[in-house]
Amino acid sequence: MIPSENEIDVVVKRAEAGFQFLQQCNVIERAKLMHTIADEIEAMGTVLIETAHLETALPVGRLEGEKVRTVNQWRMYGDAVRTGLYTEARIDQNLGGQIDLRKYNSGIGPVLVFGASNFPFAFSTAGGDTASALGAGCAVIVKAHPAHVRTSQLMADAIHRGISSYGAPAEIFSHVVSDSFEIGQQLVKHPLVKAVAFTGSFAGGKALFDLGQSRPDPIPVFAEMGSINPVFVLPDYLKNNAETFAKQYIGSLTLGQGQFCTNPGVLIGLSGERFDTLKAYLGAEIQTISAGKMLHQGIADHYIRLKNERVECDGVRILAQGKANVEEGFAQAILVEADAACVLTNPELLEEVFGPFGLVISCADRHEMEVLMSRLAGQISLTFAATEGDMREYQELFTLAQNKCGRLLFQGMPTGVEVKYAMQHGGPFPATTDPRFTSVGPDAIKRFIRPISFQNWPDEFLPKELQNGNPLQIERLVNQQWTKD
Repeated sequence: MIPSENEIDVVVKRAEAGFQFLQQCNVIERAKLMHTIADEIEAMGTVLIETAHLETALPVGRLEGEKVRTVNQWRMYGDAVRTGLYTEARIDQNLGGQIDLRKYNSGIGPVLVFGASNFPFAFSTAGGDTASALGAGCAVIVKAHPAHVRTSQLMADAIHRGISSYGAPAEIFSHVVSDSFEIGQQLVKHPLVKAVAFTGSFAGGKALFDLGQSRPDPIPVFAEMGSINPVFVLPDYLKNNAETFAKQYIGSLTLGQGQFCTNPGVLIGLSGERFDTLKAYLGAEIQTISAGKMLHQGIADHYIRLKNERVECDGVRILAQGKANVEEGFAQAILVEADAACVLTNPELLEEVFGPFGLVISCADRHEMEVLMSRLAGQISLTFAATEGDMREYQELFTLAQNKCGRLLFQGMPTGVEVKYAMQHGGPFPATTDPRFTSVGPDAIKRFIRPISFQNWPDEFLPKELQNGNPLQIERLVNQQWTKD
């Protein structure tokens, strides 16, 4: 049943009440709440894994690992909140003997989270967006992804059990189930919603961003919208690594049926004997890859359509294909090739194909490679398969790359995102709508906070993070000296 506009209004107003509760919770209390929720998710039995497997076709082993990651995210983010790191408490006293200024970061308001299709745990109902928003002190409304509603409900139930066990009001987390685009639009436009988090397609993310900006009171929409994650392979590296690299690249390209936001969809190198050798290894390797079932039929159909469009483009040639499977919902891996000149005149070739699709681009010389780099849109990641000698010789290429992505890799592959403080999972538009923030790692909390300054306030009415004596024992910058009272 599709919720009515009145029902949506009730949900958001409940979230506003939950936000007001969280405003009264200090960092230690919020951290304890997050750990309690993590315990509930961890305690869930095989039904969670079995349900997600049936709804998404993702392997059981992959889902078990993703559940561990999800639990660890809640605990890691909670520990980060507990330190006061994101409070960024600042105290300037005795300014001219009359002014006492104190500033800290507070939650921005109720946050709307759209569940992602490709990570039913880590980027969906109980994913990093929900954890980081609650950690910031914001109530959360999750709109379940229609492709795994039962999984989403199980996760929502676990979150509510954690909230109840901790003793917080249920209003701090709401779960909306609907496959209606209109419901999502109503939620984004509701005046009490103060931020949006989304992981998915460019079309979906951009539509939500435009909607958020068109409100009478514009709000931030933090949308991760995909990436081709280019890999530049340089000549000296290829001298001794072609066969090994080919296995790594094809493995990363087809990981999860190419349904990660970090699959390396484009490989770029210099024409010549070494690159030809690499292409032969790549072709042999992809032929060993079996067709895999996609997350749902809609994604499979979209993949097939885009794949066929690329293959039919003038100047594009099929290099090799994986094993076929005619069953519905399955995707065959494919590697195509084109010259840089062809790609530069057909920029749509540098747009993401969500699935096990790779484009190999041959550049005539270094200048053409630099031109291609300059034409790239913003990326989540960009990789150099190179030696240190390559990097010294291609310094201009490296310099250009730093303006194109959020994470720059030297060797290795971009799949396998570490959930760490130093991770930057985001990049210049159109990879994300705001390259200043990450959606992975504790710094994801920064998306949902805003600074507020208190001037000459009596100590007892200040937030505990700013009070004299620092009852929470968090670090604060007091008159340019870090201290813990």
